[in-house]
Amino acid sequence: MSDSDETRADPYAIREELPDPETFACLREAAGMTPRSMAGIERGLPNSVYGVVAVHEPTDEVVGMGRIVGDGGTVYHISDMAVHPDHQRQGLGTRIMEHLEAYIEQTAPPNAYVNLLADVDGFYERFGYEESRPASKGMYRRTE
Repeated sequence: MSDSDETRADPYAIREELPDPETFACLREAAGMTPRSMAGIERGLPNSVYGVVAVHEPTDEVVGMGRIVGDGGTVYHISDMAVHPDHQRQGLGTRIMEHLEAYIEQTAPPNAYVNLLADVDGFYERFGYEESRPASKGMYRRTE
């Protein structure tokens, strides 16, 4: 390893906070996720159980996020995992997920149900998640 590799600082920080509504919407769009209404975002974000953002410190730009929603006791749903494409492949998704998992490990009571909708094959499995089928199947609907 060269001296420059050893002295190079990590330009990213994971912070325990939620993005502002505009950043939330922009990150979802940049990551190719389904849009949410601004009214829904503004109402929903404050009701998060826990959240983190990935910040590119040289620019102070929020470039990634993840949050937990649920009741804070029996059900935890990992949601809104997104990293801006310009900052992917830097390990940010893993770092975000590690923070979410640490929160659950530290705060969730025994037998809490933790779920998520996986949109990346092979990513969540390394954190111990497995498909629920055939025991159950994930379902959804959207409001008009």
